[in-house]
Amino acid sequence: MYLEKLSLFNFKNFESQSFDFQDKINCFVGDNGIGKTNVLDAIYYLSFGKSYFNPVASQNIRHNEDFFMIEGEYKIKERKDTILCSLKRGQKKVIKRNDKEYEKFSDHIGHLPLVIISPADRDLITEGSDTRRKFIDGVISQSDKLYLKSLINYNKVLSQRNSLLKYFAANRTFDALNLKVYDEQLEQYGTLIYNKRKAFLKEFGPIFKERYFSISNGKEEVCLKYKTQLNEGKLTDILLHNLERDRMLQYTSVGVHKDDLQFQIGDYSVKKFGSQGQQKSFLIALKLAQFDFIKNQANVKPILLLDDIFDKLDAKRVSQIIELVNQDDFGQLFISDTHADRTEEVVKKTNQSYQIFKLDGKKREHIS
Repeated sequence: MYLEKLSLFNFKNFESQSFDFQDKINCFVGDNGIGKTNVLDAIYYLSFGKSYFNPVASQNIRHNEDFFMIEGEYKIKERKDTILCSLKRGQKKVIKRNDKEYEKFSDHIGHLPLVIISPADRDLITEGSDTRRKFIDGVISQSDKLYLKSLINYNKVLSQRNSLLKYFAANRTFDALNLKVYDEQLEQYGTLIYNKRKAFLKEFGPIFKERYFSISNGKEEVCLKYKTQLNEGKLTDILLHNLERDRMLQYTSVGVHKDDLQFQIGDYSVKKFGSQGQQKSFLIALKLAQFDFIKNQANVKPILLLDDIFDKLDAKRVSQIIELVNQDDFGQLFISDTHADRTEEVVKKTNQSYQIFKLDGKKREHIS
């Protein structure tokens, strides 16, 4: 699977632009702010129907324009697929595959497996549990439709339960039977999510450890710990135990939506005690393990996006990623960087075919 052609219209800083890609390595070089990351984000958008960097869809429309459109032409085995994502101000987002509009965006997830490595990944360490849950959910959902469906249903019921708790507080009333209906649904979906997250980490953990072992030359022991309230018992019992607290807070304070993934080196938190180098190694290992896991599950090589990593990583960590490229493990690769010479020097070492697009804000130069 690879992306043959990308067309952008009014997407972020691009008015109208198209690119024809090779099936191996494609690089975007140019000054900061010229749009390199925006091209990678457009490719990400085609896989997930949303931006990796800006969750507000309307803010991806070019200034003073009414809409944006991204179109990608893919070669998947012996067939071709065309994916189109568009948004007009004041209207709903549209995603089409081969001119047929998706009724549910979730049906598209997993069709075009993709992994991105970006400086923004540091949020996985520095931000709250929500960011790490999204990482777990994003990896599992690319190959497990039932998990994604359960996650969507769980969040829908959770929102309804929270609205009911607010209604009780506003009207000084309470209906235990009504609330129990939502509790039972949360347990149904939440238990499935919990079990699948546990199974995922059991399989993902060793892959991650192997990647980190190679990056650190076996000097450190790392661990991913799944922190969840469902280890304490059935979700309905936990909800009942926390009912008075939930009524006071007017939202649901327990459940799989509070799960977290703890990052550790030895017995210590990576966030609190990990050096900058250890944190970088941890994140690279995490993303390469994500690549490995999705490739194994989907039986296809995901597209790999490397955003501005040469500026943020030292030569040792860049070489770890390039080593992945040198193996037969990888499929199509997209790289953004500020220095054309540095990029070309790195990609030459892969002994793979490549092309470089130089962005200057006016035109695009193609270098084979």
